[in-house]
Amino acid sequence: MASDSAITLGELTRRFGGDIAGDAAHRVNGLAPLDKAGPTQLAFLANQKYLPQVESTQAGAVLISPADLEKVTSPEGRNFIVTANPYAYFARVAQVFIDLATPPVEPGVHPTAFIHPGAKVAASAVIGPHVSVEAGAEIGERVKLDAGVTIGRGVKLADDVHLYPHVTVYHGCKLGARVIVHAGAVIGADGFGFAADFVGEGDARTGNWVKIPQVGTVVVAQDVEIGANTTIDRGAMADTVIEEGVKIDNLVQIGHNCRIGAYTVIAGCAGIAGSTNIGRHCMIGGAVGIAGHVTLADYVIVTAQSGVSKSLLKPGMYTSAFPAVNHADWNKSAAIVRNLDKLRERIKTLEAAVSAGTKPDDTPDTIPDSTSGKH
Repeated sequence: MASDSAITLGELTRRFGGDIAGDAAHRVNGLAPLDKAGPTQLAFLANQKYLPQVESTQAGAVLISPADLEKVTSPEGRNFIVTANPYAYFARVAQVFIDLATPPVEPGVHPTAFIHPGAKVAASAVIGPHVSVEAGAEIGERVKLDAGVTIGRGVKLADDVHLYPHVTVYHGCKLGARVIVHAGAVIGADGFGFAADFVGEGDARTGNWVKIPQVGTVVVAQDVEIGANTTIDRGAMADTVIEEGVKIDNLVQIGHNCRIGAYTVIAGCAGIAGSTNIGRHCMIGGAVGIAGHVTLADYVIVTAQSGVSKSLLKPGMYTSAFPAVNHADWNKSAAIVRNLDKLRERIKTLEAAVSAGTKPDDTPDTIPDSTSGKH
C-alpha cells in the first residue's frame, strides 16, 4: 500500500509512541512486507520466523520489538521504530496511510437523501445518496452515512460514526463514537420472541404463535466495529448491549437482550441466542453456536464450530467441535461413538464380575472391535 503523501518516522513516533533507532527524518509513504519493501516503505516484524528477512530487507524502516532488535546482527545505518507491539503499531500506521490516500469528502447532504425536518444532523456530517433519516434522529459530528443507509426514528449516532452502504438502524437505537458498521448490517430488528398458544395434539392441534412486542433497543458503545450483513436484535424489554471495543465479523447473529462484554471479538457466522451474557475480552470462533440464557465469564475462548449449551463460568479455552480428520479415520471414530452405550454396559458387567471374583456366562472373553462398524 502506498500513497503520494509521505510522513517522517519522527512524526509517526510523536503520534503513536515508540523509539527511533536511525534517522527520524526519513520519510515513508506506505507499508509492505519485509521481503518486498523498498526504501520509502515501512515493514514490520511480528513473527520470529521472519527475523532473517530483517537482515536483508530494503525497507526504509522496520517496526520491531526491543528484544528482536537485539538479535539483528547489522543494525547500523538502518532505521527502526522500536515498540513493544509491532503488529498493533503497524495497524495504526496503516490507518494513517489509508487516510493520506483517501480523497477528502465534503460535508453535506446529497440531493437524493431524505432528512426529516424533526431530525438533527451536524453540519460536518456526510449524508450520501438515497439515505433516509427519520424524525427525532440525531446525527453527530463527522458522521458518514453511505448510500442507501436507513436511520429510524429517534436513533442517536455519536461523533465519527461510519455506516457503510445499506446499513439499517431501527428506531431508538444508539451508536457510540467511532462505531463502524459495514454494508447490509441491521441493528435493532425485532428479537425472535413468540409465545406458544396451542391446544390439542396431532391433527387436532390448533392455535398460533403470538408475537411478543420487542420494546427495548440496541445500545452500541464506542469503538465497536460490526461486519457486513450482521444482525443485532433489539431487546424484548431491556436493551441489547454491545460494550466498548467489541469487534464483530460478518454474518453474525446476536439475539435480543444479549450483552457482549468490552473488547470481545466474534468471528463470522457465529450465532448467539437471546439473553446471553458474554464477558469481557472473550474470543468467539467462527460458526460457534451459543444457546440462550447462558453466561460466559471474562477471558473465555470458544473455538470454531463449537456449541455452547450451558454457562462457562471460568476463563479458558473451550471446544466441542470435532476437528477435520481423514474420512476413513472419521468413520472409525463414528463407529466407536455409535457403540459407546454397548461398550459402557459391557464394561460395567466386567467391573461387577471382577469385584465379585466371577466371570458371567454372558460376558465374552474379549469385547468385539467396535471400530469395524459391525455389531
